[in-house]
Amino acid sequence: MDLKTLPGLFISHGSPMLALHPEQVGPALARLGLNLPKPQAIVVMSAHWESQALEVSTATRPDTWHDFGGFPRELYEIRYPAPGAPELAERILADLAAAGFTAHANSSRARDHGVWMPLLHMYADADIPVISISLPMHMSSDEIYQIGKTLSVLRQEQILLIGSGSITHNLYALVRDGRTQDVPVWASSFRNYVVSKLQHGDIEAVLDWKNIPYVQQNHPTIEHFAPLFFAMGTGSRFSIVHSSFTMGSLGMDLYRFD
Repeated sequence: MDLKTLPGLFISHGSPMLALHPEQVGPALARLGLNLPKPQAIVVMSAHWESQALEVSTATRPDTWHDFGGFPRELYEIRYPAPGAPELAERILADLAAAGFTAHANSSRARDHGVWMPLLHMYADADIPVISISLPMHMSSDEIYQIGKTLSVLRQEQILLIGSGSITHNLYALVRDGRTQDVPVWASSFRNYVVSKLQHGDIEAVLDWKNIPYVQQNHPTIEHFAPLFFAMGTGSRFSIVHSSFTMGSLGMDLYRFD
């Protein structure tokens, strides 16, 4: 079979409830899964695997982890039983080491919802091997970008690379009672600034995240923005797959890097 180059993706994975109520982004993810060549494997850096050291999941069949509380019972019944890919994981570890990164194998890590929730919409059959890689919180934005760049060669082997986080993520500012509310200026301005810089190829302006206008209001902590740096490293041509907001200020954008 001829292999086709896949893009890198940044996915705003949103609330765990999107597994039950997909809103706009669920169908957008499903269309994306249909339109792309079927991956041989998927590699995901999730905002919900913060770590001290860089780690790669080498598990053969990781468990589905419901890493949240206070949601309806049916959400905890969802499973995403896709296999792991230990041989590919070992190769990723070797590639990272060759690029100067110290990375460690983790054979027991379960899949958090930053991994399985978007894949539930994209590849519902759960028949594609999935590898999780951690988000080392001591690393700079440029180092996380370089991890994506190091692994970008995998795209040529029909392996899909995903950074899973959120373009905006201030949980304290969300409207949770179902009321319709205009998107706050601080959220739309932040999102538009990032998109404008990516459209113009100004990678350094995004990596210089501390100086992006309204960054503290959108990301009181940086873990949901950092997977974008990984996705940016996977390809230089940026495009928007989907853009929307939910619960007032929670950005649900999907970006593609070719």
